[in-house]
Amino acid sequence: MEIRLSNKMNQFQTSIFNELSYYKKQKLESGMEIIDLSIGSPDLGPPEHVIEELSNQVKDAGQYGYSLTGTGEFYDAVSDYYGKNYGVLIDARKEVLMTMGSQDGLVHFPMILTNPEDVILVPDPGYTAYSAGISLAGAKPYSMPLKEENQFLPDLRQIPEEVCKKAKLMILNFPGNPVPALATTKFFEEVVRFAEKYHITVLHDFAYSELYYEDKPISFLSIDGAKEVGIEFNSLSKSYNMAGCRIGYVVGNPTIIEAFNRFKSNLDYGVFLPIQRAAVTALQHSSVFSEKLRGVYRKRRDILVEGLNGAGWKVDAPDASMFIWAKVPEGFNSTSFAYQLIDETGVVVTPGNAFGETGEGFVRIALVQDNEVLKKAVQKLNDCDLFNS
Repeated sequence: MEIRLSNKMNQFQTSIFNELSYYKKQKLESGMEIIDLSIGSPDLGPPEHVIEELSNQVKDAGQYGYSLTGTGEFYDAVSDYYGKNYGVLIDARKEVLMTMGSQDGLVHFPMILTNPEDVILVPDPGYTAYSAGISLAGAKPYSMPLKEENQFLPDLRQIPEEVCKKAKLMILNFPGNPVPALATTKFFEEVVRFAEKYHITVLHDFAYSELYYEDKPISFLSIDGAKEVGIEFNSLSKSYNMAGCRIGYVVGNPTIIEAFNRFKSNLDYGVFLPIQRAAVTALQHSSVFSEKLRGVYRKRRDILVEGLNGAGWKVDAPDASMFIWAKVPEGFNSTSFAYQLIDETGVVVTPGNAFGETGEGFVRIALVQDNEVLKKAVQKLNDCDLFNS
């Protein structure tokens, strides 16, 4: 029998990450040493007290039923975390919703607010989950270019009036992936005014909120009026190295939270209760671990940035997140450079155009290896001929 896939599947092609993985596998089989800096997956473990809590909880046979939703304890922990870290008052019963990691929420959320053909304003370059969610909703993306001359912030004045009037949702991400930019208070205030004027809901993806090196990132919800126009997603994946646990949350406008809760009640049966308890422990005792984790990433950032500049590859040090956003040398596009880099050095990075058209001419480098491996990567780059022209 011939299997016929849906038309929607035409929008889901093999990702660059799978293509890179296949090419990397070929190189490994040929005997080449590979240093993979392409995937933003933490290589470190969570805090010891989180592991201990999870270990204790899984021994309780009563913890294995459906959780259905987030527990009151988890919602209280999120509310307390926002109050302590950002001065934002969150109603734990009406303004918080647990998700199976932030990606689960980001991909499903456009279906809450948009109908087919509605417009969603999306950063370009932007995290790949955004385009997946837009495709599932049948909405139309309108790219907001993130350009160096604008400090990688969208220029809202460049969005045509007719697009503004059709838009239902704006997606933002600061600190960003793939671009490790930070939003300013002034920019977020402009976003709130823009959203109010055109009746656009704002989704702020705050997954890298704890990974910063100088100034603390701004929560969108800390801006006057933000809760009236939007929501903020966060995750424990990067902040506490709990990526495999798949737990995150969304906070903000109670009407949106209620609708999303109703939607999710038709999709899943909640997150494993021991994982929720471990997440509570992480949120309640975050400060010491978070500072230590920032120190680890800061050291990695400095090793790689100084090393790359020493090798002749001029890159800027990011102020936040776990990525470096680097221009490719002249004579290459993003994809050709990424593959040439593998061929000559065994170092794997992600082409910037995988995240949108405006990402062309850049690559994303993830700080997901220890110091000694990063030093080895720098040495390999010093020994190659890519940066000697």
